[in-house]
Amino acid sequence: MPPADLTRRPADGLLVPVAPTATGYRLAKRTLDVLGASVGLAVVSPVLGAVAISVKLDSPGPVLFRQIRLGRGGRPFTVLKFRTMHLSADERRHQEHIRDLLRTGEAATEDTTWAPIAADPRVTRVGGFLRRSHLDELPQFVNVLRGDMSLVGPRPPIPYEVELYEPWQLRRLTVVPGLTGLWQAYGWGRLTFAEGVKLDLEYVERRSFGLDVRIILRTLWQILVGRQF
Repeated sequence: MPPADLTRRPADGLLVPVAPTATGYRLAKRTLDVLGASVGLAVVSPVLGAVAISVKLDSPGPVLFRQIRLGRGGRPFTVLKFRTMHLSADERRHQEHIRDLLRTGEAATEDTTWAPIAADPRVTRVGGFLRRSHLDELPQFVNVLRGDMSLVGPRPPIPYEVELYEPWQLRRLTVVPGLTGLWQAYGWGRLTFAEGVKLDLEYVERRSFGLDVRIILRTLWQILVGRQF
C-alpha cells in the first residue's frame, strides 16, 4: 500500500509533497541560479554555436532534444538538451536499461552502476563526445532561468523511471532538480542507483547556500580536469 502522503494525479502525474525551504535560502538560491545561468550562457555562447553546427552537420534532425522530466513535487516540465542520438533511436532500449537497474533485488547490488548504456548504437559520433564532456546539458541553463531547474539539486528523472521507484526514493522529488548535485559531484558513474539516491537525499536534508556553492565549484573542477562525474 502506498504511503498516505503520496497520490496519483492523472493530469499532472505523480504528486509528491515538497520539502519546506527557508525564505532567505530560497531567495539566495534563486538569485544564484539566475546570475549563474545568465553568466553561464554568456560565457559558453560561442560553444553553443559550435555545438549546434556540429550536431546539425553530423546527422539529420533538430539541434535540440526535448524530453519530459519530473521536477519538484512531481511536476512535469520539458528539459532541453543538445540532440545526441539518431532520429530513428528506439527509446525502449533505454527504458529496459532503466528497468534493469531499478528492478527489485538488482538496483541495490554493489556491481550495478547507474550510468548511460555502454556503446549505445543510438548515439551519433558527435553525440558521444557531447555526452562524455557533458556539453549536451548546456541548454539546461535555459531551464534554470525558467525556474524549472536549479544549478544544484537532484537530476530530474524521466517519468517511466519514477514509476519504478521505491517510496523512499520519491523524496528526490521534494526539491527543485538541478544541473548538478552531490551524486554528480562525488560519485557519478561509480555508484549504484540506491547509493546515488542516498547522496541526493543527503542533499535534501543538508541543503544550504554554502553547500550549493561547494557543489558548483566541485563540478567545475571535475570538468576542468576532465573527470567523469
